[in-house]
Amino acid sequence: MTNKRQLTSGLCVLLASVISSGALAENPERRLFQPEDIHQIKDVGDIAISPDGEWVAYSVGSTNVDKDETSSDLFMVNWDGSTRIQLTHTEDGSEGSPGFSPDGKYLAFITSRSDGKGEESDDPKAKSQVWLINRSGGEAKRLTDLPGGVSSFEWSPDSTRLVIVSMDPEGPSHDTPKPIVIDRYQFKEDGTGYLGNRYQRLYVFDIASGEAVSITPGPYNSTQPAWGPDSDIIAFTSKRQGDPDRHDNSDIFIIEAVEGATPRQLTTSEGPDSSPAFSPDGKRVAYLQGSATKYSGYDPSQLAVVSVAGGTPTLPTSELNRYVSSPRWSLNGKTVYLVIEEDRVNSVSSVALASGKIKSVYPGKSSPGAVYSYAVGQKGIAAVASFAQRPAEIYRASDGVALTSHNKVFRDSIEWASVEGLDSVSEDGTLIGSMLLKPPGFKEGVKYPMIAYIHGGPIGQDRFEFDVTAQALAAQGYVVVNPNYRGSNGRGAEFSRAIYADWGNLEIKDIHSAVDKLVEDGLADPERLGIGGWSYGGMSTTYAIATDHRFSAAASGAGIANMLAGYGTDQYIATYEDEIGLPWESIDSYLKVSYPFYHADRIKTPTLFMCGEKDFNVPLINSEQMYQALRSQNVPTKLIIYPGQFHGLSKPSYNQDRLERLIDWYGQYLGASSE
Repeated sequence: MTNKRQLTSGLCVLLASVISSGALAENPERRLFQPEDIHQIKDVGDIAISPDGEWVAYSVGSTNVDKDETSSDLFMVNWDGSTRIQLTHTEDGSEGSPGFSPDGKYLAFITSRSDGKGEESDDPKAKSQVWLINRSGGEAKRLTDLPGGVSSFEWSPDSTRLVIVSMDPEGPSHDTPKPIVIDRYQFKEDGTGYLGNRYQRLYVFDIASGEAVSITPGPYNSTQPAWGPDSDIIAFTSKRQGDPDRHDNSDIFIIEAVEGATPRQLTTSEGPDSSPAFSPDGKRVAYLQGSATKYSGYDPSQLAVVSVAGGTPTLPTSELNRYVSSPRWSLNGKTVYLVIEEDRVNSVSSVALASGKIKSVYPGKSSPGAVYSYAVGQKGIAAVASFAQRPAEIYRASDGVALTSHNKVFRDSIEWASVEGLDSVSEDGTLIGSMLLKPPGFKEGVKYPMIAYIHGGPIGQDRFEFDVTAQALAAQGYVVVNPNYRGSNGRGAEFSRAIYADWGNLEIKDIHSAVDKLVEDGLADPERLGIGGWSYGGMSTTYAIATDHRFSAAASGAGIANMLAGYGTDQYIATYEDEIGLPWESIDSYLKVSYPFYHADRIKTPTLFMCGEKDFNVPLINSEQMYQALRSQNVPTKLIIYPGQFHGLSKPSYNQDRLERLIDWYGQYLGASSE
């Protein structure tokens, strides 16, 4: 099918007004969602429950449009939701990661604010330190002053110390930067840059003396610390076999909370072990045990419980075959809670250790959504959750009551697209689940322009959660579909493994199956089909337009089409070598998964490319190459580079710009719905 809508730029203004008529706010008190509205959405997260269960502390992120930056403050809400208190009003930094002291006297948090004392580092991560609020009154004060900053902390159960994760500090700065010396196997990481020999370490910080001692020396990262209930030992995660850059085999270690102690390896699985949590009696450690197969990057982890003395772990969820995360013990030690990923939803669930029975706790099937984090307290579970037409808030799991309402006024002012599930059948008979958004004012019997917007990962999925990009596109009059292609993580190991070393094949057929379904059902106009995505979604976009001419417009964000260009220039060196091989030994395999670039002459779809200038996840070179390949053939194309940005855009104005450019590009080539 050839493109029939390569419209001239002179029609862009006309189309912008026409396409907006495809979506209508049926309620006169509501309006359509626009790109600039993203700045009104509050980012609710980072929760902690007070020891008595009466209060939930949390962070709320907001946007300052004038300064073009985001920041966050701390709030507290009581358990019945009747009282909400804003704890911080910081103008020169952000607060997050709140944690109550177990005795209930203090609230610690991490902030990048300045206290006006001493020299400030140019590294924003180094500026992040632990501060303390005395709950009996007074101003917050800075507690730590670690040169490498603080990324996370945990209170000791006796409230006298913190265990802190901090990066080794950078060397002194010079007017002329020193040469970057590289000798590591993996030498790049998005958001960090070139990796030297700096590591994340555990420090034990004494509250009374203000002294911090490192307890994990050596050339290893040590993260995810958890205190034993007697405040004497700490469990943590680290990779300490061979070259840590070359494998995924992290293990759980236990160490005494004193300087000079020797860590003891607790787990011995060949796969990645992570997220340790001590049982209330201190006799067992719950953790996540990853797959020991070559598919470890695709397979779900499972819950494991092992004696603190070591030995063979029990695997209560060994038959579950679903992605699980965030293990937390119940207060009585009989149950472990997890977030379990299912098809297009996830939920906090409980695992009874005696029987192995798994029960969904929140949210239920009657109100599908997505949980981002949760905490267990004396009065129950509080969860940060999002729903299809509701940005994230905090909910009480026992009855689903919203404890916060930071987004309610804005949410109620918008006529949102409807959201539902869509099932289709791929070429080989595999069932594919997608999310489907119908524009406000949707009318049965009308064929709408359609956009398939593809999630990244590939390990991930689109769910019944609030999706800014999909809602912004649907508000312009498009039917939007988000296919959960093979490789996604809501359907178990085999579904995810299916694309191993075979990128750009089955997942593209799965995407087409969702599009075919919408065309067959009369919802999508086959002459006005668009596709797009970011990261693996951008990668899938180029695969799709290189195999089929059905799409009239495409937008590939932070994608890659030539894996030979990715080798050694991005952060996935272990993935390339483990999954595809060495280029000089497996050139055919590399060419097979790089067909959009090496067969770019097949692409006729007008395509918009976007990428962050400093993206080390999927570097800019990949978007540059595909832009050049299409430009050299006079296929309509543009390349948008966001200065100073990594894989995810952080500047509020750039995120608005990204949505506006998507809308303009699709509007130019897809047109509007017609009745």
